[in-house]
Amino acid sequence: MPNTFLKANWENLVMANYEVDPAVLKPYLPKGVELDYYKSKTYVSLVGFMFKKTSLFGIPIPFFGSFEEINLRFYVQRLDGKKVKKGVVFINETVPFKIVALLANKLYKEHYISIPTKHKLNITDKKEIKYEWKINQKWNSISVYSDSNKYSITHNSIEEFIFERYFGFTKIDEHRSQEYRINHPKWVTNEIQENEINCDFTNMYGDAFANLTNSKPDSVLLAEGSSVNVNWKRTIF
Repeated sequence: MPNTFLKANWENLVMANYEVDPAVLKPYLPKGVELDYYKSKTYVSLVGFMFKKTSLFGIPIPFFGSFEEINLRFYVQRLDGKKVKKGVVFINETVPFKIVALLANKLYKEHYISIPTKHKLNITDKKEIKYEWKINQKWNSISVYSDSNKYSITHNSIEEFIFERYFGFTKIDEHRSQEYRINHPKWVTNEIQENEINCDFTNMYGDAFANLTNSKPDSVLLAEGSSVNVNWKRTIF
């Protein structure tokens, strides 16, 4: 069995980051990992990005290989011996194709749903990026306007905290968790000049996140992205 399960390009990743009470995240926390804090705060991120040139076990997926993904995630770490593994936990992942959601749920034990999505990308010397998804007959969206200059991520920045994550953790049940490795180079970012978020957090993610609907995020970030591969091997702990 090849070690690489999934290979794809993750491009133009928009992340709106909201401070939340740690108590809100505890029910989603897999056993054996702990919440990760940035300047004494815990965050969730509303994420929109393009999933492109997808292949499974090296086999391209011609009809379902490019699509928008929108997800809600938060930030954790796991102490494995002396190594600290910085990772993410997904509360929800949204894609337009039912077959992609079914496959991901079965293989990853994740929380994918399939609903209509669309996007707008206008990239010249500036970038106009908009991701949209439809829930309960209403279109939600996250959009940014930025320059196209490339900026390196600096140490101890919010960009490093949000983007430098190379592990995914999944709550299988109350007693077991799963870890998988995500491989990609260090991303560069673009500077956002304007952003707009129109998300019904209650309908999308439940009452625990209702207060975010009318809240401004602490930060909105844009990474150019790269080729990414996800290891097939999973560690159960």
